[in-house]
Amino acid sequence: MSDHPPAAVVHARGHRRRRLSIIWAIPLVTALLGAWLVWHTLDDRGPQITISFQTAEGLVANQSKVRHKDVEMGTVERVALSPKLNRVIVTIRMNKEATPLLTEKTRFWVVKPRFFAGSVSGLETILSGAYIELRPSPDEAPEQREFTGLEDPPVLQADVPGTEYRLKAKRIGSISLGSPIFFRDQQVGEVLGWDVSEMAESVDIHAFVRAPFDQYVRDATRFWNASGLSVELGAQGIQVQLESIRALILGGIAFDTPPEGLTAGRSPPRQEFTLHPNKDSADAALYLRSPPLLAVFRGSVAGLAKGAQVRMRGLKIGEVDAVNLEYDASQDSVVAVARFFIEPSRISNMVFPDEMDIEGRLSGLIQRGLRVKLESGSLLTGSKVLTFDLFPGSEPAKLTTRHDTLVVPVLESGGDLMASASGLMDKLAGIPFEEIGRNLNETLAGTNALANDPDLKQVAALLKTALASTQSFIQNLNKGIEPVTQKLPAIATNLDNAIKRTDRLIASIETGYGSNSQLNRDANRLMVQLADAARSIRVLADLLSRHPEALIRGRTSQGQ
Repeated sequence: MSDHPPAAVVHARGHRRRRLSIIWAIPLVTALLGAWLVWHTLDDRGPQITISFQTAEGLVANQSKVRHKDVEMGTVERVALSPKLNRVIVTIRMNKEATPLLTEKTRFWVVKPRFFAGSVSGLETILSGAYIELRPSPDEAPEQREFTGLEDPPVLQADVPGTEYRLKAKRIGSISLGSPIFFRDQQVGEVLGWDVSEMAESVDIHAFVRAPFDQYVRDATRFWNASGLSVELGAQGIQVQLESIRALILGGIAFDTPPEGLTAGRSPPRQEFTLHPNKDSADAALYLRSPPLLAVFRGSVAGLAKGAQVRMRGLKIGEVDAVNLEYDASQDSVVAVARFFIEPSRISNMVFPDEMDIEGRLSGLIQRGLRVKLESGSLLTGSKVLTFDLFPGSEPAKLTTRHDTLVVPVLESGGDLMASASGLMDKLAGIPFEEIGRNLNETLAGTNALANDPDLKQVAALLKTALASTQSFIQNLNKGIEPVTQKLPAIATNLDNAIKRTDRLIASIETGYGSNSQLNRDANRLMVQLADAARSIRVLADLLSRHPEALIRGRTSQGQ
């Protein structure tokens, strides 16, 4: 045996490389995917904007959307009150593609069910909920991130072709947002809004006319208020004019261009026009007006008001502009002064003098009988009109001035219908109806007493008896005549036969002894022979009277 211990066996171990487990790829891919999603979200994320509204009705954070043409452009993130607690601030995160649309001319409003500008909109939000509509401006403008929302949607979308004009009116009347604009009874535009001018002297209405109808708006175009109903009582009866039911509810505006005005070029955008109160006023704007004239009335002018017609030969040639009361110091009395205009261009082929020569022309016409006369315009309404015409035989008068305005002499109206009616009523009031009534009562009382008189009743009874007797006599007479009446047909037949026989007899006599009968011809020859015999006897008698011896001696040559 060996004393050495056994040698240690050394085992060499090789170095093993640690490999990464595949399980670690899952969180790595998840992290990369998350980072990409975060980057994509941040890259696709648009700017944050704020919009202030009066109320937040229908808007819900993280739910309500911002849309443009039904395309989602953003989401409401927060709805809160403003620092002054008077408005609502809505914070919205917009999409990246909405960034170019956010300018200072961009408009926002809440879409919800509503009745606005004559139409119902937003019914689709009953199920989906309210949302904010975005309307960008086609014009370039600086970027903006804070906006004030519209409480009502705009009447017109920005991409509708057309032209906007300004209409100046004394008052807005029944015109409202979305009121229709008519041309030849067609709706061609809408009212976009209005502005009150300085010191509220007038109202500027923004009227939009769609293409291609805006090409008919020229410098001579006339606009008028076509709201409501127009009722006119004239010679043709009652005439009612209505543009449309929508114009009756919302108000409306109409316009027209005379044929001679179409030769001018189109009116530029935002050109100013006058909005006339009605169509008659718009038509009158075509005529040139004369300088103002005055008519001074000493008596009552009840029924005469601004807008009353000035007529010549029964047709309108002007209009009353104002009627006022003034103190006349020369007469120490109060007079009614009517200020009016005439439109001489309503008279064809008439050349009216200019303002410098009008005084001379009117003076000549007044010498020929030109006067102003107050007459009734309607018996139903009691309205009055002014007649501006020549009245030959009028008392001499002169053209005067009052406050630097020409005064036309007035012809007192003696034939006024209302005055005549008033005079008739005065005459009727003077009739003693009470006394007439008493006399009638007395007459009726006497008649009643006479009717109840016993003697009159007795006379009536006697008359009744006499009438009964007369009736009985007539009945008996009818009974006696009845047999004779029954024989009348036979008698008539016999008479007819007798007449026929008489006719035949007369015809026979005419044949035998008429002018063309044989007897008549023989008698005519006999008369001729008798005439010859008479002439012969007359010759013989004459011969014997001269030669009586001829009876003895016979006819000699001397007696021939």
